[in-house]
Amino acid sequence: MNILLAEDDTRLGELIVHILKKKGGYLVEWLTEGDDVYHFATQVQYDVLILDWMLPGEEGVSIAKRLRGAGYSGAIIMLTAKDAVEDRIIGLDAGADDYLVKPFEVDELLARIRALGRRNFAPIQEQIVTMQGIKIDLLNRTVFRDDEEVQLTPREFQLLELLIRNEGQVLSRELIMERIWGHDADVSLKAIDAQIKLLRKKMNGSSKNDLIQSIRGVGYKLDRH
Repeated sequence: MNILLAEDDTRLGELIVHILKKKGGYLVEWLTEGDDVYHFATQVQYDVLILDWMLPGEEGVSIAKRLRGAGYSGAIIMLTAKDAVEDRIIGLDAGADDYLVKPFEVDELLARIRALGRRNFAPIQEQIVTMQGIKIDLLNRTVFRDDEEVQLTPREFQLLELLIRNEGQVLSRELIMERIWGHDADVSLKAIDAQIKLLRKKMNGSSKNDLIQSIRGVGYKLDRH
C-alpha cells in the first residue's frame, strides 16, 4: 500500500512513518508543508492520504475539498486536535473518509488504514485488461493467453486482481495476506511466496518475461510493460 502522510509535527511524523513502514510494511511519503500536498496527491497514485488539519500553508480541510473537487478517489484520514462534533462534520464534509483525534495510538491508525484498505476507492474502469498476449476479464473472472483459457483457482484470480488493481505498486506480503486470506489467517509468508510462484508460472506460460515481479525483502508488483 502506498501512503502519503502530511504532518508538520516532526516527532509525530517520524513516529508515524517508522510504525507504518515497520509494522504495516507500507510505502510512505512524508510532507510537512500543506502547499505541497495537492501536487503530490494528484501526480502519484496513493492508496491512503493521512492529512493533518492544521498544516503550514494550505490547511488539511482545504486540501481535501480541492482534491475531492478534482475527482480524487483515494482514501483520506484526517488528523486533528479538534474533537468537537461540529469539527468532525466539517472534516467529513470536506471529503475525509475517517477522522482521528490527537493524541492517538499509532496502532489505532494502523487499524483505520487496514479498514480503509479493504474498500475499493479506485476501481478499474476497464473490465478487460490485456498485457503481453494475455486477456483478463475481471467481470467474468477468466484469463486467456493467445485465445486459450488459463485455468486459475479462485484464490489465484483474487491474487491476480489485487495485483492488477495496484499495477506498478509494490504490495508487501503482509498486505497480500490480509487482503486475500484475512488479517487473522494462519498463513505463513512462505505460503504466500509459493502461491505467487504458481500464479506467475501460469501467467508466464512459455514466455520468459515476468509479469509479476519480486521485490526482494518487500513483496511483489505487477508491471504489464
